[in-house]
Amino acid sequence: MRYTTLGRSGLRVSRLALGTWRTWGTSLDYDAAERVFRRALEGGVNLVDLADVYAGGQAEAWLGWMMQSLRRDDLVICTKACWPTGAGVNAGGLSARHLAEAVEGSLRRLRTDRVDLFLCHRSDPGTPTPESVRAIGRLVAAGKVVHWGVSTGSAADLVDLARTADALGVPRPVACQPPYSLLDRAIERELLPTARRLGVGSVVFSPLAQGVLTGKYLAAAPPDARGADPARASGMERYLDRREAVAGLAALAGELETTPGRVALAWVLRRRGGVASALFGASTPEQVEDNLGGLELSLDGETLDRLDGLFPAPAPLPL
Repeated sequence: MRYTTLGRSGLRVSRLALGTWRTWGTSLDYDAAERVFRRALEGGVNLVDLADVYAGGQAEAWLGWMMQSLRRDDLVICTKACWPTGAGVNAGGLSARHLAEAVEGSLRRLRTDRVDLFLCHRSDPGTPTPESVRAIGRLVAAGKVVHWGVSTGSAADLVDLARTADALGVPRPVACQPPYSLLDRAIERELLPTARRLGVGSVVFSPLAQGVLTGKYLAAAPPDARGADPARASGMERYLDRREAVAGLAALAGELETTPGRVALAWVLRRRGGVASALFGASTPEQVEDNLGGLELSLDGETLDRLDGLFPAPAPLPL
């Protein structure tokens, strides 16, 4: 495993991180999730990504149980809040009240005293930015949150949060978590350059485009795959429409004597890509093993050019 510092913080995170969205507590039971978790740890993964709404809090609770036999310092725990966690009118958003309640709930389920990385899961137009930033500053001062950032958001959001933090004397955000893959390169236009300029590390999700870049959907979806389950396949349509490009990726991977998924991960993590860590989901230890192989793959200039031909970069912003 390789590690890097997250943004301008001193927090060292593994280049690949274990995601739990749509697996823990949904497609996987506890025993299967623990097998995946243990294999990821064996491979050197130290960053585990959760949110208070994943499986209704079950994902956090499961990690809390799994950690009981580990040294807490061996893990970097990331969790998020914003989506409603109850029926009350204050049970969601980024208000000071909800952020305080959300972190307390996460700490209780995780059976720990701190969250290493806390992300605002979505923006909240109903709460003034200074209120949210002050609330996070209090959580940092109390030692309940070590570092913070945002999940999905725009370049303008990052600039606004950094400026607000500076004005309030609160530590700046150090991380963002956008989607990024060969099939979704939109963040290259503005978000990635802005994040680098601000010292914000990008921990990207869906680097395999929800499994499409593994090539398993080139034919009919396997019966146990996410794409075969309408309840879990939401949002995959735009990726499944790119079968010709994915077939080209599979052919290229064959020439390199590796798998399409490893090529896709190696591309996301390439030296000058600007990505600190990439989240992967896995249903089996074997899938973890395959994803870890992406770290060992080096892509030369010719291969990168061929991938650009299959998956073109987004058009630059107009001047």
